[in-house]
Amino acid sequence: MSIPAGSAGYDPEVLRAVLFDFNGVLVDDEPIHLEILQRVLADEGISLAAEDYYARYLGLDDRACFAAALGAAGEPVTVPRLMRLIARKASYYQERIRRGGYPFFPGAVELVTALAAGGRMLGVVSGALREEVEGALRQAGILGRFKVLITAEDVEEGKPDPQGYMRAVEALNSQPPLPERLLHPHEVLAIEDSPAGLAAASDMGLATLAVAHTYPADRLGGADAVAESLRGLTPERLDRLLAEASRR
Repeated sequence: MSIPAGSAGYDPEVLRAVLFDFNGVLVDDEPIHLEILQRVLADEGISLAAEDYYARYLGLDDRACFAAALGAAGEPVTVPRLMRLIARKASYYQERIRRGGYPFFPGAVELVTALAAGGRMLGVVSGALREEVEGALRQAGILGRFKVLITAEDVEEGKPDPQGYMRAVEALNSQPPLPERLLHPHEVLAIEDSPAGLAAASDMGLATLAVAHTYPADRLGGADAVAESLRGLTPERLDRLLAEASRR
């Protein structure tokens, strides 16, 4: 694990909640999303190179991704067309998942379980569809561990806009069981795998941990701390990781 500079006075004593990104953090399905996005765009006569996806589109929700790809190809971008493409991609994705299930990253389920057992409030903030997030968490037997799910249907603007994280913190404070006192952003850790996600969380003033599942660690320098993976992470290790970063 590597610890870059950049933390703004993080205090592990007050880490009370953890918000996870979904694709690329909990579930190892970014290659599946790329394959299916390419398939849907090919249906429209548009090609998308893998390097362009990882450089420009990863971290965007489906709506923003399709809008950007259509615009780059000089194609008309209309709401009805976007809705058709999103629905087709969701259908293809579910076909793939029915064949093989959701592929969780090593350590993901264990970390969620340990955090919940330690009394940390948990949430997901993702550009994925709610059906996908709930289906994956249910498959792993951890859906009930999460207090808040903020998905593509819950926001007008996806990452790097901070709206999803803002709504998640609001929900943690307002949905029962209510916390003994209101959460402040600096008491919440966001775990992300992309620069867009880290930017969204940082704009809300959250502590950030980047996992280098998708991008190399040197592309994730905006995070308070960087871990190579979730494997072996524990609540205590998270506290130490971020405490070390805060002293740099």
